[in-house]
Amino acid sequence: MPTTTETVTEILNKPFITDDAVVFGLLMCCLGIVFYTSQLKNLKWFYKIVPALLMCYLLPALLSTFNIISPKFSGLWPIAKNYFLPGSLILMTLSTDLKGILKLGPKALIMFFTATVGIILGGPIAVMATSVISPDTLNGAGPDEVWRGLATLAGSWIGGGANQTAMLELYKFNVDKYGAMLAVDVVVANIWMAFILFGAGKSDKIDKWLKADSSSIEKLKTDMENYTESVKREATLTDLIKIFAIAFGGVGLAHFLAGIFSTWAQASSMSETVLSSQFFWIVVVSTTFGLALSFTKMRKLEGAGASKMGSVFIYILVAIIGMKIDLSQLVQYWDFIIIGLIWMAFHVGLLFLVAKIIKAPFFFLAVGSKANVGGAASAPVVASAFHPSLAPVGVLLAVLGYALGTYGAIICATLMEIVSPG
Repeated sequence: MPTTTETVTEILNKPFITDDAVVFGLLMCCLGIVFYTSQLKNLKWFYKIVPALLMCYLLPALLSTFNIISPKFSGLWPIAKNYFLPGSLILMTLSTDLKGILKLGPKALIMFFTATVGIILGGPIAVMATSVISPDTLNGAGPDEVWRGLATLAGSWIGGGANQTAMLELYKFNVDKYGAMLAVDVVVANIWMAFILFGAGKSDKIDKWLKADSSSIEKLKTDMENYTESVKREATLTDLIKIFAIAFGGVGLAHFLAGIFSTWAQASSMSETVLSSQFFWIVVVSTTFGLALSFTKMRKLEGAGASKMGSVFIYILVAIIGMKIDLSQLVQYWDFIIIGLIWMAFHVGLLFLVAKIIKAPFFFLAVGSKANVGGAASAPVVASAFHPSLAPVGVLLAVLGYALGTYGAIICATLMEIVSPG
């Protein structure tokens, strides 16, 4: 019999399915349904409006919203984050044309840093706007001060989970209210993610409006397609075992080295930085491992389907991320979500303004944003929505986001403290 209110609440909110084997099966069925129906002639019109990748995201979200499944009662996310994500990073960077990526030019970096500035300035602007629209929302003193909670949001939106945790420790926000900030993080960031995935299917029209020259992106895609075609062969069992050995052998190596590096950082003066995060090092080592192999004969495994297997891992990741979205939270935390929406609106508006000025393709805007807001879990997904060969661009920018996350969040938090009432 439950002895605490928290336990009673958990029991009352218990989803219909809690067995992870069944949950994982459901998520895979969602992916199967989307891929099957996207090939049906009668539904071609639907998938021209709503991209298949977005549906892979939304179906699990609906299951979570109606409490059929719940991330609170599932252990799938740690598995996805620790195994499928680094595995996909390795396989997607295995065939990287690094020279081709460098030839994309400075616009990719300009849009990335614009996204960072948009988050840093968007926070205080959202606080000032809220102080006029709904001043009661910003009530609080000491650990309950809203700007302290928003500082954790800044850490997540410029870097990732590790930066978010660092901000929570640094600014000592009330942990009992931290759930509201996590809800804002998930809901607002994924609303923007949905728009990006929708826009990816219409990137040609958006690029035309931006008057952008996307020839360098198209050349990279063409070069990768030509390379894949030149080494293409029917995959043998040996090829598939090699691919899995590289992917999960690399994952094992990443975890091993990440443990050493993060322990070293924790014992040094860098204990409060992102360098003390094991996940940060897992991403860095996985990416480096994949890039290193792209200069060896292992790159030819692309012809046997290495990046396709990486794409499978990414879609599994997408489905599990989708499960984390409970659309009902839009009502539960509406006041904080409004702050998040104002914040994100400024971020997006600044991105489109700069993209219009420098005539940057929508791809750079989307990936630059998600390299900040979503990090390594989302940036490769967004990049691969444009083309699988572009996933490494998202990976490399996401690593840069992790590196800048803590510093950018501190600047943002300082500005929010200054403009906060009281």
